[in-house]
Amino acid sequence: MPLLTCETERSETWVNFADGLPCVLGIDEAGRGPVLGPMVYGAAISPLDKFNELKNLGVADSKALTEQKRDDIFEKMNNDDETKQVVAYAVRCLSAQLISASMLKRCKYSLNEVSHEAAITLIRDALDSKVNVVEIKVDTVGPKATYQAKLEKIFPGISITVTEKADSLFPIVSAASIAAKVTRDSRLRSWEFAEANICVPAEGYGSGYPGDPKTKNFLKRCCDPAFGYPSLVRFSWKTAENAMEKGCVSVSWEDDEAENRGKNNGMKNWCKPENPEVVPPKRHVFLQERQLSNVTSF
Repeated sequence: MPLLTCETERSETWVNFADGLPCVLGIDEAGRGPVLGPMVYGAAISPLDKFNELKNLGVADSKALTEQKRDDIFEKMNNDDETKQVVAYAVRCLSAQLISASMLKRCKYSLNEVSHEAAITLIRDALDSKVNVVEIKVDTVGPKATYQAKLEKIFPGISITVTEKADSLFPIVSAASIAAKVTRDSRLRSWEFAEANICVPAEGYGSGYPGDPKTKNFLKRCCDPAFGYPSLVRFSWKTAENAMEKGCVSVSWEDDEAENRGKNNGMKNWCKPENPEVVPPKRHVFLQERQLSNVTSF
């Protein structure tokens, strides 16, 4: 998976439901809290008249199922002919680097916004695939009323329900939860480091959750004093940030210093002062090198 991109991956039966049958679509995610690895959003679709068959698969909140049970259901979703007539899925994997880049860039993009965009993309993919989606069930991220209003504006005419614990309430969301969880676990287990000489302890790096002792040990041992962590780690997590503050060389960035000067002096420094005796701020080296001038009036 490219580090700074995320692609939608579909089961081979995703397009099988593009036959006009009214379908329900469920959305859930796995890996929102870990400091390691991707966050995976899953979508599942099923014809409305297959509700009983879907429920009989044993789908439930992925966290309430054993790993073996999740794997068995996911295996059926991919390889059992009868199950493939009942449910299909798609996943969208958001890499640790993509999450960190979004949350740390100058114009901050929150994890909630990243999550909403992933869900919206999966719904659009189903509609673009000509699936007749008439109902959407979504496990909430952030205030549910706000999230639901956002989805209803983007997808008018579809019955949308956003609520907490949707993966426990709606079998279709449970199926999405299983697809997301199994996919994330598989990606984490089979992770191949792009960086050389990464020190992975003999016991591995664990589940990726900050409280996992194996994850803590990995974060402690693999932190490079100059470059920080490999691409498996979410730099934007406080856990990683605190560890780098303790274990990495301190660095001062010219842009940060300029930004802090702007904050301290206020917007008046960027406008032409009423008092001509006031000296305007020194131009940043970025502007000098490119022969750019400060804005003195609006």
